[in-house]
Amino acid sequence: MARRGAREVTRKRDDADEDRPQRKEPTRGAPTNRRQVAWTRDDGRDEWADTPPKKRRAGTAAAPPKTRTPTPKPARPRARTRQPTQATQPPTGPSTTRALAALTNRTTLPPEVATEIRNAADVATSAQKERLVEQAEAAFTAYERGRSQDALRHIKQVVAETPSVAAVQELTGLAAYRSGRWREAARHLQTFGDMTDSTTHLPELMDCQRALRKPKKVAELWTELRQSSPDPDVLAEGRIVAAASLAETGDLNGAISMLATAGASKNLRNPAERHLRQWYVLGDLYERAGDIPRAREYFERVRRSVPDAYDVAERLRSLGPERRAGGPRRPARKTAH
Repeated sequence: MARRGAREVTRKRDDADEDRPQRKEPTRGAPTNRRQVAWTRDDGRDEWADTPPKKRRAGTAAAPPKTRTPTPKPARPRARTRQPTQATQPPTGPSTTRALAALTNRTTLPPEVATEIRNAADVATSAQKERLVEQAEAAFTAYERGRSQDALRHIKQVVAETPSVAAVQELTGLAAYRSGRWREAARHLQTFGDMTDSTTHLPELMDCQRALRKPKKVAELWTELRQSSPDPDVLAEGRIVAAASLAETGDLNGAISMLATAGASKNLRNPAERHLRQWYVLGDLYERAGDIPRAREYFERVRRSVPDAYDVAERLRSLGPERRAGGPRRPARKTAH
């Protein structure tokens, strides 16, 4: 009886334990008081960062990456109000060096420039010379593809090691000009002109001096350009910059006269790019002078030739509807019968 009673008591106790919720035993080695860690997304955003991500302590959330505030770029010189200058597009004038002239048809460094770089770096080792050639090739390729700042970054060491190579000075000046570095561009373009006696890039040099607020220097360079009998495209660009410099000093009439008396006011059936640019400038100058009908006339010339050129459509809309001579017609009166 005692044994059967003991078995009955044991069975009832086991049944009660089964009805009671079981508690999981802690795993060996696991902390019993773990702090909850905030979840953070990590999908490879630091993979392309300039510096490797810092290691963080276990159990702490990753700090959000610091945002880099972009450095504001200086405003580009504007030889024409609301219209891009040469800084926003490749120079239209032909290059005096065959190497740079060939950039429009190739993306590799011309061999004659590579040879000049090797010969100019006479104190460098063979490996260093080839490294300079590679950097120059990267600069030429970047400039051809419109990446002026990359071109300037690649060519800086090359021009420092081989300052006697005219093509390197030329490319450095043009890359700096298109990057908005006016003083640097003026220095290298002036050096290139002194080395080659070329006036091809005088319009860019004039534009740099205009951006630096040196109208007297612009006038001196304009005189030098006119006396050199340059290519028509180069002369037209120089005239545009000279007229813009006069307009910025407050001489709007002088700026208009400089373009109009040189034939820019002629209406041509098949205008070239230089004609469109000068018409646009005249339209802008007339608008600033308050002569809205003349401004509309020149903007219309540009739009008739190239409908999507520059921002002529916007400029014409900003001038308002064209007013006809004699004013609007009045409705006829109705006569009573």
